[in-house]
Amino acid sequence: METIVRLTAFLGIFASLALMEKVMPRRELSMSKLWRWFTNLSLTALNIIIVRVLFGAALVKTAVFAGESGWGVFNYLKFPYILEFLVTIVFLDFMIYIQHILSHALPIFWRLHLVHHTDLDFDVTTAARFHPLEIIISLIYKLGLIIAIGASPAAVIAFEIILNGSAQFNHSNIKLSDRLDRILRWFIITPDFHRIHHSVRQVETNSNYGFFLPYWDYLCGTYRSQPSLPHTEMVIGLKGYSDVSRLSFTSLIMLPFEKPASMYREEDKIVQEGFKGR
Repeated sequence: METIVRLTAFLGIFASLALMEKVMPRRELSMSKLWRWFTNLSLTALNIIIVRVLFGAALVKTAVFAGESGWGVFNYLKFPYILEFLVTIVFLDFMIYIQHILSHALPIFWRLHLVHHTDLDFDVTTAARFHPLEIIISLIYKLGLIIAIGASPAAVIAFEIILNGSAQFNHSNIKLSDRLDRILRWFIITPDFHRIHHSVRQVETNSNYGFFLPYWDYLCGTYRSQPSLPHTEMVIGLKGYSDVSRLSFTSLIMLPFEKPASMYREEDKIVQEGFKGR
């Protein structure tokens, strides 16, 4: 049941945003949409297969096990269920924000995460462009968080749907009015908000790390309101990864095992430029 619910939500949100991208695009794409979609969706399909084969419905089963075993904060403190549910969503979203920062800060994780950032365009399929090893590490990370807080199965399913849906939305190539974008930024991360994080400029890549709630970027000083160039003109991608021949499905699988040609290569540590001068 959990698989059906999540898959239905994924396909419904994906189809809706893909249609909106066609009707009201924010940017003109620079590459063949067919080629990019084949690459990105092939990675998506591979990740789904790997996770299902290796872990099955591990997140929900772990939540059930934690509840039956009395593990986790909520199983000790006995908060009202609705409060536990909401706190779980907020806590997990914050921890995904922290994970995202670490994926840029630590060289071993950056090697995996750069697969996501090498996309030369920015649309709904970019949300699912991740290396399988990063997906597996992220899943193990979330398993630990679920046990630590004793999250309920319903809250875990809800968070996964919210995380997936918000990632698709804030990576989508849809045009929102400036007024609507400003209003939505009080509550969720918009495409214009997150697109800045995919800028080829290092100072902009090191900003706007959130996926669902925008407050972590506001509170932690990683928020940047606008790119240096207009959204329709800013360059998407990473320096050193503009050669399309290096960005095929097979090449992306092997990319983490090559010497990074990215902004983190020289010092192999977090670049602080993006955290200055805001």
